[in-house]
Amino acid sequence: MARSENNGFFSRLFRRRPVVPVVRLSGPIGMNMPLVSSMSLASVSKQLDKAFSYRKASAVALVINSPGGAPTQSHLIHQRIRQLAEKNKKKVIVFVEDVAASGGYMIACAGDEIIADTYSIVGSIGVVSASFGFEKMLKKLGIERRVYTAGDSKRQLDAFLPEKPEDIRRLKALQTKIHEDFIALVKRGRGKRLNGSDKTLFNGEYWLGEQAMKFGLIDGIGDLRGTLQKRFGKNVLTPLIAPASGFFARRIPGMSGAILQNDWAKTALAAAEERALWGRYGL
Repeated sequence: MARSENNGFFSRLFRRRPVVPVVRLSGPIGMNMPLVSSMSLASVSKQLDKAFSYRKASAVALVINSPGGAPTQSHLIHQRIRQLAEKNKKKVIVFVEDVAASGGYMIACAGDEIIADTYSIVGSIGVVSASFGFEKMLKKLGIERRVYTAGDSKRQLDAFLPEKPEDIRRLKALQTKIHEDFIALVKRGRGKRLNGSDKTLFNGEYWLGEQAMKFGLIDGIGDLRGTLQKRFGKNVLTPLIAPASGFFARRIPGMSGAILQNDWAKTALAAAEERALWGRYGL
């Protein structure tokens, strides 16, 4: 058999194999700081676009491992996934690794189906805002902070001032609105599969995989490879759509040191916040 005939034979054989592109969505959401990895629409949009562009793909698989983060970025990523799925008429199968909680679960709800491991953490459908208070420290050190504003509300929840009840009320009102929208999103995505009262499902609690399945927050227990082979055959192709590795993605000697010198305080706080997000779920 001639070489060209061989190439044509293997090309046809390859095309017959079912394909399910895989995109990994990992890390805290919306915490863009030097040396602290995070997830945002900007960081994942190219991967999603490429995965959904596979014309003959049987479905698109998303692997989620996120403790949550910024509600805006969580919602933007959720919306992009649904837009691409509807535009390209692709089924979206979500696989949860360690955790899909809070904003991570919001993204998971973009899937037509959610599969988790027995020990995956799922849920935390609520809103949280964390900060620090330094006013006593400044007083102890004899430091006076001076801030000048135009607008009575420009210093709401200033970490260097005592809390004001009216500022807390404003924040709680915002959180309540976001929580209500989050609940509505979950109900749209999961529909009649949900099995539990609103008080149980949407109070911010989280569960392991099997309990989450009883509540209808996920559809099954399993892993990516086993599930896709069972659905599409043992010869299914699962190409991983990884982020592009350009010049600035490579490690540059001396670059990390320069970033640390300029932004070490912000980076340290961001790293602490990231650690707190994972730690909330015992991870």
